[in-house]
Amino acid sequence: MATVHLPIRQLVEFLLRTGSIDSRFTGFDRALEGAHIHRKLQKAAGDGYQAEVFLSAERQAEGITFTLEGRADGIFTDETGTVVIDEIKTTAVPPEEITEDMNPCHWAQGMVYGAIYAAQQSLPELNVRLTYYQIDTDQIIRFIRRFTQQELDEFLDKLLCQYAPWAQRRIEWDVKRTQSLAALQFPFAQYRPGQRAMAGEIYRACRAGKTADCKGGTRLFCQAPTGIGKTMSALFPALKAMGEGNGEKLFYLTARNTTQTAAEDALTRLHTAQPELALRSVTLTAKEKVCLHPDAEGHPACLPELCPYANGYYDRIKDALTALLDGTGSFDRAALAGAAKRFSVCPFELGLDLSEWCDVVIGDYNYLFDPVVHLKRFFDSSGDWLFLVDEAHNLPDRARAMYSARFCKSSLTEAKRALGKGKSALKTALTKADKALLEARKACIQLAPRHSSQTDAADPAQASLLPENTAPALELPEPLYAQDSTVFLQEPPSALLSPLRAVQAPLQDWLEANPDAEVHAQLLELYFAVQDIARAAERYDSHFVTQLTARGRELELQLLCLDPAPFVDASLAAGRSAALFSATLAPPSFYRSVLGCSDARAVALDSPFPAENLGLYCLPNISTRYRDREASVQAVSDALARLVQARTGNYFAFFPSYAYLRQVHEDFAARYPGIRTLVQESRLDDAARAEFLAQFVPDPAETLLGFGVMGGIFGEGVDLAGSRLIGCAIVGVGLPQVNPQQEMLRRYYDAQNGFGFDYAYRYPGMNKVLQAAGRVIRTPEDRGAVLLLDDRFAQQEYIRLFPPHWRHIRYLRSCEELAAALQDFWNK
Repeated sequence: MATVHLPIRQLVEFLLRTGSIDSRFTGFDRALEGAHIHRKLQKAAGDGYQAEVFLSAERQAEGITFTLEGRADGIFTDETGTVVIDEIKTTAVPPEEITEDMNPCHWAQGMVYGAIYAAQQSLPELNVRLTYYQIDTDQIIRFIRRFTQQELDEFLDKLLCQYAPWAQRRIEWDVKRTQSLAALQFPFAQYRPGQRAMAGEIYRACRAGKTADCKGGTRLFCQAPTGIGKTMSALFPALKAMGEGNGEKLFYLTARNTTQTAAEDALTRLHTAQPELALRSVTLTAKEKVCLHPDAEGHPACLPELCPYANGYYDRIKDALTALLDGTGSFDRAALAGAAKRFSVCPFELGLDLSEWCDVVIGDYNYLFDPVVHLKRFFDSSGDWLFLVDEAHNLPDRARAMYSARFCKSSLTEAKRALGKGKSALKTALTKADKALLEARKACIQLAPRHSSQTDAADPAQASLLPENTAPALELPEPLYAQDSTVFLQEPPSALLSPLRAVQAPLQDWLEANPDAEVHAQLLELYFAVQDIARAAERYDSHFVTQLTARGRELELQLLCLDPAPFVDASLAAGRSAALFSATLAPPSFYRSVLGCSDARAVALDSPFPAENLGLYCLPNISTRYRDREASVQAVSDALARLVQARTGNYFAFFPSYAYLRQVHEDFAARYPGIRTLVQESRLDDAARAEFLAQFVPDPAETLLGFGVMGGIFGEGVDLAGSRLIGCAIVGVGLPQVNPQQEMLRRYYDAQNGFGFDYAYRYPGMNKVLQAAGRVIRTPEDRGAVLLLDDRFAQQEYIRLFPPHWRHIRYLRSCEELAAALQDFWNK
């Protein structure tokens, strides 16, 4: 008899949920997290109340064994001795509209828990209680119904019989998929050098899964050279492991859209090579990018009266799924948009619902790691998931940003101004919060110069922001560290967070009451900013600091996650195994530490490409340190000219900042006007990016030198193979800009392990250098030159971070020596 694992909530919502998507009741979360309210009510219930009771059972229906699992919010015995199953729901529905029959799913969930518990405890009857917590008014509204064990069993059996055709569809697909993956062949005639080694490592990690020693799942860091075909080297072995029963679903997680496309292309190639391959995939894209019916400001309009794709969504989704699951099985952004129009359903929600029926889910890091938008349907509990994390060198900074939050005082001032004259509960709350941040700004200005780590005297302009003899009413704790007008605190400032939290309720009331107001988008943005800061405060612990920065009339409040390790670790523990791969994951101790993978296996594969195909040179007589940049401009220009004059072709020069880039470009264009240049502008959209790269044509008739920034959109994830790019220059060692935040990061890791400068500056900088240099050699046939411009590249602290295939680097003393070396390289 076939077995299907089925979460109880998924069973109930799939069968019984009806109606429309409505952001008024689902998009807002004024209580921050439903779990927070649950804990509050559970704690208030007293000692006899069992909270979060895990229940599981096996039931048969229509020849299928269902393994049901879920957590009852509460179980207790009332004063009459009757057992009660408590189902807690937070809601923004107005109190007068909360009725006993408001949502059949809520009763059904409690009744399924009741059926399981009654059978296990041999109870002839029990009560199911619905507890609604109204988040606007803090009202608690309860409804109770009594059921016999027979009634509960019959109800559950009826649900399972309804679900059985869908379960049978899943069973048949799983058999077909397993057989298909068992026969899966590598889609190329042979492996590229290095591909087999990488595939073997990932295959073994996926097979190992969770063990007594790896309860959080097997973790693998794989540093693999650019150009060996990492995407296929990761996907193919993971799919083979799935075909052997090692993994139920594969999540391919990326930092940018270009790598999502690479994963889609790899799957297409597998389908092309094996047309009978039974494999479904879906690519998840942010709601604002795929919305078919945005409002005037470009935001998703998730209201049934405004959006035909939201209106009646749950009444149509099963018909859409029935049709789509019989189709090709590849659902990228374009396919989802087409299906959404065909069935009049929201493309974003369609993608999420399809993900439960797909074998491969492609999406951004945030679908696993972000505490707000992660896929709760999969990751609120652990499962037999395989995680492939592409370009994993991006994850530390991305993870820090996901767990941090930022809020500016000016958003309160502007909101008050936007509301105009007159009194209201919202204006009162905004005024109180604005006053608290004003007082904090005064305290910040007073504290920062007094505790500044700078040797220079405090800036008189900063000191003059606060009138003499004016003491702020708000007292801040003693700073951990202060520089200029920035103060860091160990604890979150409750004197600021409390008035900000108090803004949420009246702000949502206003947003719901004034959906057509001209300033609705502005106040909605404020709502989400307040929500983010409040959420970050909920998870604030010793891995965070508070940053307060005063600039003129502005105060910026940030709750900064310095160390994302425990959060990333917890996210990865939701799966069976995780392979994190990139061309640059050195040193492995750094990534193990910042990503919470202390026991992870780390492998570094040698470059399979002939070393003689890469001409690697350094001019160590140039300093690009910030203090030396003005003096270095002409020397850098001359070195770039020698690089590109050696051979006609396309080149890139990568800089540590836009300001330095513009300085050098201005000098270069003036002194070498015969060389065509192209300059990267900040904030390029996808179309402008594509237009920029289109200039790098194969075998060009004239030389082109592109000016870009390290760590930017052209510094990694760009594949200009063959003659589309034959050389690049790396100007500087890529260190992040020195600022109070980076200094706080340095101090944190100095206290943790004594490697503060490495963790905050050197390792991230060299990562950008290696990524940029990796743009040149993309295939075994490529030849190209890389020029390093900075004296620090000759220091042991940096040389030890070079990859093995850089052993043949040549240090040169002048541009004349460089020209001769390049001529020799190209003549070979």
